[in-house]
Amino acid sequence: MSKLDNLVIQECKIKLINKKKEVLNRLHELARDFNSLDKGRDEVDLSTANLAENQYLSTNKQLREMILEIDAALFRIQSGHFGFCEETDELIELPRLMSIPWTRLSIEGAEIRESLKSRYLRV
Repeated sequence: MSKLDNLVIQECKIKLINKKKEVLNRLHELARDFNSLDKGRDEVDLSTANLAENQYLSTNKQLREMILEIDAALFRIQSGHFGFCEETDELIELPRLMSIPWTRLSIEGAEIRESLKSRYLRV
């Protein structure tokens, strides 16, 4: 089990911090847009408001989950475990890590996890 180059780790850290800022800004925009919606009183307005609320809650949840993944990756950098696949304990492929620095899995690890998930869903 080898280690990642410090330059790669620092570049990933910068990407993670920038992505977190981007996601936090998106969360603030989303909340502002949702709160500014006109929530009328007739049935059509209420139906539209319910759809908008469901979309808001879904997007909000996805963005918050992304922040949790980014924070987990930043913690892995701090603790010296960054870049290792949770399934195989091998280094995550560099191109994958550079494009998705919050990933926990290598390509092989993702395939293993997907295989396990589909196997248990069939039962």
